[in-house]
Amino acid sequence: MPPVIHSVRDSSAVGRFPTVTLPFVEDVEVEKEEPAENDVNKKSACLRWLRKACPCCYKRADDDDATETVVTGVDDPDKENEGNGEKPTTEEGNLNELLLNVRSIDLMKSKTGANLLEHHTNLYQSDKFVIRRGQTFQMWITLSRPFDPNTDKLHLELKTGPLPAVSNGTHIIVPLVEDLEDGRWEAAVVQRDDRRLKLSVNSPPTAVVGRYQLTVETSCANGPATSRHDPANDIYMLFNPWCEDDSVFLDSEEERQEYVLNDVGRIYYGTDLQIGERTWNYGQFNNGILAACLFVLERSRTPNSGWGDPVNVTRIISAMVNSPDDLGVLEGNWSGDYSQGTSPTVWSGSVEILKQYYESRGTPVKYGQCWVFAGVFTTVLRCLGIPARTVTNFSSAHDTDVSLTTDIYLDEEMEPIEHLNADSIWNFHVWTDCWMSRPDLPPGNGGWQTVDATPQETSQGVFRCGPASLSAIRNGQVYLKHDCAFVFAEVNSDKIYWQKNKDGTFSQIYSEKNTVGRFISTKAVGSDERQDITHLYKHPEGSEEERIAVETACSYGSKAAAYSSPTAEDISLEVIMEGDGPRMGENAELTIRLRNVSSELRTVTLHSQLAVMYYTGVHKDTVKKDTVDEEILPNEVNELAWELNYDTYKNQLVDQAALMLTLSARVRETQQVLATQFGFRLRTPDLVIKPVGKAVVGQKMKVEISFTNPLPVVLKAVIFHLEGTGLLHGKKIPYADIGGHASVSFTEHFVPTLPGPRKLLASLDCQQLTQVHGVSDINVEDKSSAAS
Repeated sequence: MPPVIHSVRDSSAVGRFPTVTLPFVEDVEVEKEEPAENDVNKKSACLRWLRKACPCCYKRADDDDATETVVTGVDDPDKENEGNGEKPTTEEGNLNELLLNVRSIDLMKSKTGANLLEHHTNLYQSDKFVIRRGQTFQMWITLSRPFDPNTDKLHLELKTGPLPAVSNGTHIIVPLVEDLEDGRWEAAVVQRDDRRLKLSVNSPPTAVVGRYQLTVETSCANGPATSRHDPANDIYMLFNPWCEDDSVFLDSEEERQEYVLNDVGRIYYGTDLQIGERTWNYGQFNNGILAACLFVLERSRTPNSGWGDPVNVTRIISAMVNSPDDLGVLEGNWSGDYSQGTSPTVWSGSVEILKQYYESRGTPVKYGQCWVFAGVFTTVLRCLGIPARTVTNFSSAHDTDVSLTTDIYLDEEMEPIEHLNADSIWNFHVWTDCWMSRPDLPPGNGGWQTVDATPQETSQGVFRCGPASLSAIRNGQVYLKHDCAFVFAEVNSDKIYWQKNKDGTFSQIYSEKNTVGRFISTKAVGSDERQDITHLYKHPEGSEEERIAVETACSYGSKAAAYSSPTAEDISLEVIMEGDGPRMGENAELTIRLRNVSSELRTVTLHSQLAVMYYTGVHKDTVKKDTVDEEILPNEVNELAWELNYDTYKNQLVDQAALMLTLSARVRETQQVLATQFGFRLRTPDLVIKPVGKAVVGQKMKVEISFTNPLPVVLKAVIFHLEGTGLLHGKKIPYADIGGHASVSFTEHFVPTLPGPRKLLASLDCQQLTQVHGVSDINVEDKSSAAS
């Protein structure tokens, strides 16, 4: 009589594994229902035994879940004794001992060790293993027995992203080889110590950046085994500006120190004649910032396979730092009402912003304006290893109709037609430059690229901008991607004045060719000085090369026919400001200069209009208008004093205290038309920060902060903000009210945590006064040097 064959089936996998009969297994009885815990243990033991009997039918769980231990052909060693003492016939413990198992992995993460020092990642304030692509790193693997290269095999597996795949570079199999070759994933044994192997691992300079999960797979005559994934052994891969084959390679060590490793910088604001500066704490190495930056990439829901291309990565981040399309990091606000969040002028760095976004799991932080968007963007790029700098463009045009000109429309009486003047010129605009090669463009367009996270116009349907090659912008090659036309208009568009005719049409009456894109500024390498980089964006104003670039660019614009040949002029008009310009709380004084270079008398009708502006160039309100007739003798210069009383503007100002004087004039004898716009701001005082005593790591120190209210009115509900990497985490200090023209001071204590040169930043926040901030350089001594 043939034996009775019972079917065996794992009820927990119903729908995945069919019922299977095993003709060589006799009298396998189905267990009766028992208490849940005992039942699970018995099922686990049976399944382990059945997997050895028929591994093709009784497979293990999918090994793509990297958080689980996966050992092919062997049980989890930690669970060898489960099953209430019952074991299948095969002795699993003995079989496990015959396999080549991984006991431990040491990635050699020491801040002073070769890995982090050689990869220039020792500044990251975390215990994560952070390295750069295109460069070797070393690691120790401890095995269950000595490795025999004649019979044993070993390779590493790295997985990144939600759906790792070998085909797109997100699932990496790193083979063991005799000698490493550049440009590929490989590992070689460089040292043996009994059961320990020291590997040198190489990655290609095109590797995907991000977090990789690491496991080690071994095989021997007795079967294969895979190590358990340990999050502590995750590898964080960054771009590598030190690697010649990486597309972000930067060959100057001084520039790498500045544009990748410097965690503090300067951001410029104001007007071209009144350039202000503020210190910004990028904080790209602060604890939690790398995780926040990778979270920003993950929130974009773009494929990880594209994260090896810096062009693609910067484009993703450009969209993700603002919030309109994808609930990115910052919500912009130019209304003047910041009661639901933080005023943009209060932020002194990126750390609080990125941490708040990360800890809220993707809720946009309120609020940002251009310098905040740019500061955060620079932080993210430097954190990921892309060289970046924050750039300010003064008199920055915003072209809304792709004309590549800035158009000013006037009525028959030479008054601005506000509803038609959609184009604007911001007093200043701040964006980010990043460094990379551009294999997607014709040769010569690599190097610095403009990227912008401020949501102004859409690019391919999303609020983002760049990367736009500075070389292409300089030469008017606006047809090259990405967004070169928009950036060209920001830095080199002509301002064209149009007057309405009686029949409703418009005629071009005047053009200004050197008012847009002035004193383009960034922090100098190795110092806190301002560096003018206008020459990188355009040829010298008025030069033949510059005119050719403008004509080339505008031939691709929507108003290519607007250009006319220059005409002779004998009257010129300019505005002059003395010194640093007017201060907040005082009367503002300017000089209007009219010059007659002809040999005849000229009569000029001059119209002036002063408007309060948002720094973006958006008109808020007109506060003063005048018209005057002025006779100018032959070859003479007339200077007209222009004054604005404090009482006129005191209740009208918005953020940045920006004002715009628009002048238009007609010469009676020749019908020559003159026009210009002059933007200026009312300067605000600085916060004065004075360290008291010696600064030593781990020892309490204090600083004195003082401020004088420049206004004759009370500043209500004043809040001071302090922060400084290695000195003090972001802190708000409520101070109540400060009387008109009153001086105040207070003392703040803190304990430095990092040695070396540090910067303490402070800002003041209140409804009546903005853009008040200060910085102090503090040299922190280490405990050991202070003791000696």
